[in-house]
Amino acid sequence: MKETNVQPVNCPFGFSKSLDFDPALAGFMARESLGTIRLPYGESDAWLVTRFESVQQVTTDPRFSRAGIIEHDYPRLTAEPIVSPESINVMDPPHSSRIRHLATQAFTERHVDRMRGRITLLTDRLLDEMESEGPPADLVRHLSNTLPQHTILDLLGIERAEWPRMEEQVHRLLVLGAGNRDVARAAKEDLTAYFSQLVAERRKNPGTDIISVLAEARDGEDQLDDRELAVLALTFTLSGQDTATCQISNIAYLLLTRPELEEYAREHRKDLTDFLHELLRYIPFRKGVGIPRVALEDVEMDGVVIRRGDFVHVSYLAANRDPDRYPDPHAIVPDRTVAPHMTFGWGGHRCVAVPLAMAELEVAVDRLLDRFPTLRLAVRPEEVRWDTDTIRRFPLELPVAW
Repeated sequence: MKETNVQPVNCPFGFSKSLDFDPALAGFMARESLGTIRLPYGESDAWLVTRFESVQQVTTDPRFSRAGIIEHDYPRLTAEPIVSPESINVMDPPHSSRIRHLATQAFTERHVDRMRGRITLLTDRLLDEMESEGPPADLVRHLSNTLPQHTILDLLGIERAEWPRMEEQVHRLLVLGAGNRDVARAAKEDLTAYFSQLVAERRKNPGTDIISVLAEARDGEDQLDDRELAVLALTFTLSGQDTATCQISNIAYLLLTRPELEEYAREHRKDLTDFLHELLRYIPFRKGVGIPRVALEDVEMDGVVIRRGDFVHVSYLAANRDPDRYPDPHAIVPDRTVAPHMTFGWGGHRCVAVPLAMAELEVAVDRLLDRFPTLRLAVRPEEVRWDTDTIRRFPLELPVAW
């Protein structure tokens, strides 16, 4: 077993070349034992875990705590921590288990079926607008950037007049760079205050929106309090405008630049969900790492001893490319035997809104294939501009014609 005085590697994780895999992550995957990284912000270095089984262990082992990071200036990519201390994303069981159990009541099959109807209406409305404007059109502006934003804000019952404000504040939270710290902090405070007020209104006048459903969620006598509900609404707003936006854009880019993938999608529509999961496994939709954990005691793992108090980051992106789990991991295999991936997280912090995210992806891709059978990229692939300002990986524009 090796000692823990491993020389850290500076990792700004700013790689954003198309959907190429980050060479920094690839380098860590090739190591025989764990290594440490130094991120742009935070008081300490962190271990980086990349193997699928090891990521599984860290995300399910109670010796690694998310809640324990709150007291520290933990290692991260953004100047201001994105999550609030009260967020479910930085809770440990049993508290997080309680919140998750109540929150999932908003994403039952019955609720998601109703949501799918709304998503389809919103998608067709956006594609109608794109078709009426005519080619060339920017698919990011017309669909992938707009649909997830409109969907989550619509389902949360937020008035349309507030949508531009919500979208702008979410963007401010995700921007990299030290100069954004005060702006991000103010955006988080503004959004938290807004949802606190909205929760109070929904308690008095409930509707059919997600916040109202969560306000009614029960586990015996237990229910979410106002603060928990407001933070959940903020979490859904962030994730709803983040992951789905990136993935619709990235999936569209792959279909537009890989004719064999588009052909498979069209000819195997009944297998669309499985195909999308393979794309989700493959796509590096974010940069580097997310929220770390802290070791509550010494833990031996992958050739090293992680000491009590050490920070530990996991890479879901690297775990999704682990050759011990996925043969030929760096290739898209459309009919690959389905094996759960980590794009939506793992363990107690797997996204509770996965059913909603998958409904968005399925509807967006299905309607796009139906409505535009001759859709093509209107520029050369190398001319597509990619996001370099935030922690996300996605094309800023996708000019298309049909």
